[in-house]
Amino acid sequence: MKVVVLGGGVIGVSTAWALLRQGAQVTLVDRQNGVALETSFANAGQVSPGYSTPWAAPGVPLKALGWLFQSHAPLAIRPDGTLFQWRWMAAMLANCTASRYAVNKERMMRLSEYSRDCLRAWRAETGIDYEARSQGTLQLFRSQAQLDAAARDVAVLQECGVPFELLDAAGVVGAEPALAHASAPIRGGLRLPNDETGDCHLFTRQLADRACAQGMRLRSTCNVQALEGDGQRITGVRLASAAGGESELLLADVVVLAAGSYSRDLLLPLGLDIPVYPVKGYSLTMPLCDASLAPQSTVLDETYKIALTRLGDRLRVGGMAELAGFDLRLNPRRRATLEKVTRELFPGGDLTQAQFWTGLRPMTPDGTPLVGATPLRGLYLNTGHGTLGWTMACGSAQLLADLISGRQPAIRNEGLDMGRYGKRGNQSRLRALAPA
Repeated sequence: MKVVVLGGGVIGVSTAWALLRQGAQVTLVDRQNGVALETSFANAGQVSPGYSTPWAAPGVPLKALGWLFQSHAPLAIRPDGTLFQWRWMAAMLANCTASRYAVNKERMMRLSEYSRDCLRAWRAETGIDYEARSQGTLQLFRSQAQLDAAARDVAVLQECGVPFELLDAAGVVGAEPALAHASAPIRGGLRLPNDETGDCHLFTRQLADRACAQGMRLRSTCNVQALEGDGQRITGVRLASAAGGESELLLADVVVLAAGSYSRDLLLPLGLDIPVYPVKGYSLTMPLCDASLAPQSTVLDETYKIALTRLGDRLRVGGMAELAGFDLRLNPRRRATLEKVTRELFPGGDLTQAQFWTGLRPMTPDGTPLVGATPLRGLYLNTGHGTLGWTMACGSAQLLADLISGRQPAIRNEGLDMGRYGKRGNQSRLRALAPA
């Protein structure tokens, strides 16, 4: 079976690896000159199944209104000139109910828990070293209201059988000793001991190297012109010429679209419309000047929605969300927020040498990715993972590889494909954006 995978981030490379392990002939196509050079390059480093939480949640609309007037808010909205932006936001608001939250969180956790298990298996199989740590994630609450609100997440964690620890202020410092020196108030925290961390860029590069060694063909610096087919089935991918000559057609039995935020534009000419929007995030990566003032693993500041992760002798600080289309300009106000949180919680990082980065996370309005078949035979999706691409990558890849090869998946795939948005995906009416 010949498979073309479009997208060289952690999702695409993981998909290629899973398919190779099942005997497929795989060609991986990416527009950059290497893998993991966009959204997978400098993310927060979390592999956090326990924190697989939809952004669309009860109370979020009211919080979002308040954030719009804060200088260090976790969310910013700038009109991008498209109707799709407003439709996507309306669909997200439709998911901000208790019932939708519970359904969406279960779907996300089901895939994330499986993905962590797949990551551990692949790590043992390949021996990849990507600065991994298995010391859990700590969600930090600065207020009593945040601690009280954690009850909703605790209930879902209990229902799904996910281990957790609800900590008071002393327990938080016990889990992350450097927080004893924090200048920010600490009311408590939710610790998820089974979560992990690691450098996503390093993992993806090494996995791609191993895939190439086992026969994967990597086509870098290639722009996709179109998906080719007969209206019922996709038969290949047309690549644009880099020098103005004739385009190239890659024939395939199966095409997997794992192009992140750019997946939607490739589907529209085929009459398919998926609600995947580019949500812009930022990060700082800096060397540690004092390891005693740095986290042991990942600490997630609930107030600013920012994660601080230990990656070897570096500190990665990432988060926030801008709804502004495909704008990749670096906003100095976002850097100021990242620096503020770093100074308040873990001043052991050397901010004078910090590298500032931004990337576009492909997000669905309900938080759950799109993993599975489409109405067009031979075309599959693996996109829309939002802030959890690194968390869900290996499990999404293995699930999709099993579906493509006709094997029985290890987990239920109910609610994970585009079928929850209707046969052809997005519709013009807002009600069609609220998934089943």
